[in-house]
Amino acid sequence: MDRLLVHGGRPLFGQVRISGAKNATLPILAAALLAETPITIGNVPHLHDVTTTMELLGRMGVAITIGEKMSIEVDPSQLENTFAPYELVKTMRASILVLGPLLARHGSAEVSLPGGCAIGARPVDLHLMGLEAMGAEIKVEEGYIRAKVERLKGANIVMDQVTVTGTENLMMAAALADGTTTIENAAREPEVVDLADFINAMGGKVSGAGTDTITIEGVENLKGCDYSVLPDRIETGTYL
Repeated sequence: MDRLLVHGGRPLFGQVRISGAKNATLPILAAALLAETPITIGNVPHLHDVTTTMELLGRMGVAITIGEKMSIEVDPSQLENTFAPYELVKTMRASILVLGPLLARHGSAEVSLPGGCAIGARPVDLHLMGLEAMGAEIKVEEGYIRAKVERLKGANIVMDQVTVTGTENLMMAAALADGTTTIENAAREPEVVDLADFINAMGGKVSGAGTDTITIEGVENLKGCDYSVLPDRIETGTYL
Protein backbone atom coordinates (compact mmCIF):
# COMPACT_ATOMS: atom_id res chain seq x y z
CA MET A 1 0.00 0.00 0.00
CA ASP A 2 1.50 3.30 -1.10
CA ARG A 3 -0.92 5.66 0.59
CA LEU A 4 -4.04 6.02 2.69
CA LEU A 5 -6.82 8.24 1.35
CA VAL A 6 -9.09 9.64 4.06
CA HIS A 7 -12.31 11.53 3.29
CA GLY A 8 -13.07 13.63 6.37
CA GLY A 9 -15.82 15.98 7.38
CA ARG A 10 -18.06 13.37 9.01
CA PRO A 11 -18.81 13.44 12.74
CA LEU A 12 -17.72 10.42 14.72
CA PHE A 13 -19.76 8.86 17.50
CA GLY A 14 -19.87 5.69 19.57
CA GLN A 15 -17.91 4.16 22.43
CA VAL A 16 -14.51 2.53 22.80
CA ARG A 17 -13.08 0.66 25.77
CA ILE A 18 -9.87 2.16 27.15
CA SER A 19 -7.33 -0.20 28.68
CA GLY A 20 -6.09 0.32 32.20
CA ALA A 21 -2.97 2.45 32.56
CA LYS A 22 0.20 0.37 32.82
CA ASN A 23 1.96 3.06 34.83
CA ALA A 24 -0.84 2.95 37.40
CA THR A 25 -1.16 -0.85 37.41
CA LEU A 26 2.48 -1.54 38.30
CA PRO A 27 2.62 0.55 41.51
CA ILE A 28 -0.85 -0.65 42.50
CA LEU A 29 0.32 -4.26 42.21
CA ALA A 30 3.33 -3.38 44.37
CA ALA A 31 1.10 -1.59 46.89
CA ALA A 32 -0.95 -4.78 47.26
CA LEU A 33 1.98 -6.04 49.35
CA LEU A 34 0.90 -3.60 52.06
CA ALA A 35 -2.41 -5.36 52.68
CA GLU A 36 -3.14 -8.16 55.11
CA THR A 37 -6.03 -9.66 53.12
CA PRO A 38 -6.75 -10.36 49.42
CA ILE A 39 -7.31 -7.59 46.90
CA THR A 40 -9.15 -7.63 43.58
CA ILE A 41 -7.75 -5.28 40.95
CA GLY A 42 -9.85 -4.59 37.85
CA ASN A 43 -9.14 -3.07 34.42
CA VAL A 44 -5.65 -4.60 34.36
CA PRO A 45 -3.99 -4.29 30.92
CA HIS A 46 -2.55 -7.43 29.36
CA LEU A 47 1.04 -6.26 28.94
CA HIS A 48 4.47 -7.82 29.39
CA ASP A 49 5.47 -5.52 32.28
CA VAL A 50 2.29 -6.44 34.14
CA THR A 51 3.03 -10.15 33.65
CA THR A 52 6.59 -9.60 34.89
CA THR A 53 5.33 -7.86 38.02
CA MET A 54 2.92 -10.72 38.67
CA GLU A 55 5.80 -13.17 38.29
CA LEU A 56 7.90 -11.14 40.73
CA LEU A 57 5.13 -11.18 43.33
CA GLY A 58 4.62 -14.89 42.73
CA ARG A 59 8.32 -15.54 43.41
CA MET A 60 7.77 -13.98 46.83
CA GLY A 61 4.93 -16.37 47.59
CA VAL A 62 2.05 -14.03 46.79
CA ALA A 63 -0.95 -15.94 45.44
CA ILE A 64 -2.30 -14.43 42.22
CA THR A 65 -5.51 -15.55 40.52
CA ILE A 66 -6.45 -14.24 37.09
CA GLY A 67 -10.17 -13.58 36.88
CA GLU A 68 -12.59 -12.58 34.18
CA LYS A 69 -12.94 -9.18 32.55
CA MET A 70 -9.29 -8.18 33.00
CA SER A 71 -9.23 -8.55 36.79
CA ILE A 72 -6.77 -10.29 39.10
CA GLU A 73 -6.91 -11.25 42.74
CA VAL A 74 -3.76 -10.71 44.79
CA ASP A 75 -3.39 -12.47 48.15
CA PRO A 76 -0.26 -11.16 49.93
CA SER A 77 -1.00 -12.92 53.20
CA GLN A 78 1.19 -15.94 52.35
CA LEU A 79 4.31 -13.98 51.38
CA GLU A 80 7.35 -16.21 51.92
CA ASN A 81 10.32 -13.92 51.22
CA THR A 82 11.19 -10.29 50.52
CA PHE A 83 13.70 -10.88 47.72
CA ALA A 84 13.50 -9.32 44.24
CA PRO A 85 16.14 -10.97 42.01
CA TYR A 86 18.21 -9.21 39.36
CA GLU A 87 16.95 -11.40 36.50
CA LEU A 88 13.47 -9.94 36.92
CA VAL A 89 14.34 -6.41 38.03
CA LYS A 90 16.69 -5.90 35.08
CA THR A 91 13.82 -6.49 32.63
CA MET A 92 11.64 -3.83 34.22
CA ARG A 93 12.91 -0.87 36.20
CA ALA A 94 9.53 -0.41 37.89
CA SER A 95 10.30 -3.54 39.96
CA ILE A 96 12.05 -1.19 42.40
CA LEU A 97 8.51 -0.25 43.53
CA VAL A 98 8.35 -3.34 45.76
CA LEU A 99 11.08 -1.90 48.02
CA GLY A 100 8.88 0.54 49.95
CA PRO A 101 5.93 -1.80 50.55
CA LEU A 102 8.14 -4.73 51.61
CA LEU A 103 10.07 -2.59 54.07
CA ALA A 104 6.91 -1.02 55.50
CA ARG A 105 4.94 -4.25 55.85
CA HIS A 106 7.66 -6.78 56.67
CA GLY A 107 10.58 -4.73 57.97
CA SER A 108 13.10 -6.00 55.43
CA ALA A 109 13.73 -6.13 51.71
CA GLU A 110 16.46 -7.25 49.35
CA VAL A 111 15.89 -5.76 45.92
CA SER A 112 18.26 -5.68 42.99
CA LEU A 113 19.32 -2.32 41.63
CA PRO A 114 17.79 -1.89 38.15
CA GLY A 115 21.31 -1.62 36.72
CA GLY A 116 22.81 -4.36 38.85
CA CYS A 117 26.40 -3.51 39.82
CA ALA A 118 26.75 -0.77 37.19
CA ILE A 119 29.07 2.02 38.35
CA GLY A 120 27.72 5.57 38.44
CA ALA A 121 24.88 7.60 39.92
CA ARG A 122 22.02 5.33 40.85
CA PRO A 123 18.58 6.28 39.52
CA VAL A 124 17.05 5.22 42.85
CA ASP A 125 19.16 7.38 45.19
CA LEU A 126 16.14 9.56 46.05
CA HIS A 127 14.17 6.44 47.01
CA LEU A 128 16.94 5.36 49.36
CA MET A 129 17.46 8.79 50.91
CA GLY A 130 13.74 9.07 51.62
CA LEU A 131 13.60 5.65 53.25
CA GLU A 132 16.68 6.45 55.35
CA ALA A 133 14.98 9.66 56.50
CA MET A 134 12.16 7.40 57.70
CA GLY A 135 14.59 5.35 59.77
CA ALA A 136 15.53 2.51 57.46
CA GLU A 137 19.00 1.01 57.59
CA ILE A 138 20.13 0.55 53.99
CA LYS A 139 23.21 -1.06 52.48
CA VAL A 140 23.98 -1.39 48.77
CA GLU A 141 26.10 -4.48 48.22
CA GLU A 142 26.88 -6.51 45.11
CA GLY A 143 24.17 -4.78 43.11
CA TYR A 144 21.45 -5.29 45.73
CA ILE A 145 19.65 -2.91 48.05
CA ARG A 146 19.45 -4.54 51.47
CA ALA A 147 17.12 -2.64 53.78
CA LYS A 148 15.71 -3.31 57.22
CA VAL A 149 13.81 -1.44 59.91
CA GLU A 150 11.72 -2.27 62.96
CA ARG A 151 9.06 0.22 61.85
CA LEU A 152 9.38 3.22 59.59
CA LYS A 153 8.85 6.65 61.15
CA GLY A 154 7.07 9.61 59.61
CA ALA A 155 9.38 12.24 58.16
CA ASN A 156 9.44 15.42 56.12
CA ILE A 157 11.01 14.51 52.77
CA VAL A 158 12.00 17.11 50.19
CA MET A 159 12.78 15.57 46.80
CA ASP A 160 15.75 17.14 45.01
CA GLN A 161 14.03 16.47 41.71
CA VAL A 162 10.62 15.25 40.66
CA THR A 163 10.48 11.47 40.36
CA VAL A 164 7.31 9.46 39.80
CA THR A 165 8.57 6.11 41.05
CA GLY A 166 10.38 7.79 43.95
CA THR A 167 7.19 9.56 45.01
CA GLU A 168 5.24 6.31 44.72
CA ASN A 169 7.78 4.21 46.62
CA LEU A 170 7.93 6.64 49.53
CA MET A 171 4.17 7.14 49.58
CA MET A 172 3.65 3.37 49.87
CA ALA A 173 6.32 3.08 52.57
CA ALA A 174 4.76 5.93 54.56
CA ALA A 175 1.32 4.34 54.47
CA LEU A 176 2.28 2.00 57.34
CA ALA A 177 4.83 4.25 59.04
CA ASP A 178 4.52 5.49 62.60
CA GLY A 179 3.47 9.12 62.30
CA THR A 180 2.92 11.55 59.45
CA THR A 181 5.11 11.84 56.36
CA THR A 182 5.21 14.81 54.01
CA ILE A 183 6.69 14.50 50.52
CA GLU A 184 7.55 17.87 49.00
CA ASN A 185 8.30 18.39 45.30
CA ALA A 186 6.26 15.25 44.69
CA ALA A 187 5.26 14.00 41.25
CA ARG A 188 1.74 15.06 40.25
CA GLU A 189 0.85 12.57 37.51
CA PRO A 190 -2.64 10.98 37.42
CA GLU A 191 -1.04 7.60 38.08
CA VAL A 192 0.31 8.93 41.40
CA VAL A 193 -3.23 10.05 42.27
CA ASP A 194 -4.57 6.60 41.35
CA LEU A 195 -2.05 4.93 43.67
CA ALA A 196 -3.07 7.28 46.49
CA ASP A 197 -6.73 6.44 45.87
CA PHE A 198 -5.88 2.73 46.00
CA ILE A 199 -4.02 3.11 49.31
CA ASN A 200 -6.99 5.02 50.71
CA ALA A 201 -9.35 2.29 49.49
CA MET A 202 -7.33 -0.16 51.62
CA GLY A 203 -7.77 2.10 54.64
CA GLY A 204 -4.80 4.43 54.23
CA LYS A 205 -4.74 8.17 54.82
CA VAL A 206 -3.13 9.94 51.88
CA SER A 207 -3.96 13.54 50.97
CA GLY A 208 -2.59 16.07 48.50
CA ALA A 209 -1.95 13.63 45.65
CA GLY A 210 -1.97 15.55 42.39
CA THR A 211 -0.17 18.50 44.00
CA ASP A 212 3.52 18.93 44.75
CA THR A 213 3.01 18.20 48.46
CA ILE A 214 1.62 14.84 49.56
CA THR A 215 0.81 14.07 53.19
CA ILE A 216 0.52 10.50 54.45
CA GLU A 217 -0.71 9.64 57.92
CA GLY A 218 0.59 6.20 58.76
CA VAL A 219 -1.89 3.56 59.89
CA GLU A 220 -1.43 0.28 61.78
CA ASN A 221 -2.61 -1.96 58.95
CA LEU A 222 -4.27 -2.01 55.54
CA LYS A 223 -6.99 -4.37 54.32
CA GLY A 224 -7.97 -5.82 50.98
CA CYS A 225 -10.43 -4.08 48.68
CA ASP A 226 -11.87 -4.08 45.16
CA TYR A 227 -10.28 -1.46 42.94
CA SER A 228 -10.29 -0.61 39.25
CA VAL A 229 -7.22 0.91 37.59
CA LEU A 230 -7.79 4.24 35.85
CA PRO A 231 -7.94 4.27 32.02
CA ASP A 232 -4.74 4.92 30.12
CA ARG A 233 -4.52 8.62 29.23
CA ILE A 234 -2.24 8.08 26.22
CA GLU A 235 -4.62 5.57 24.68
CA THR A 236 -7.53 7.89 25.43
CA GLY A 237 -5.77 10.79 23.74
CA THR A 238 -4.99 8.65 20.72
CA TYR A 239 -8.67 7.92 20.15
CA LEU A 240 -9.61 11.55 20.74
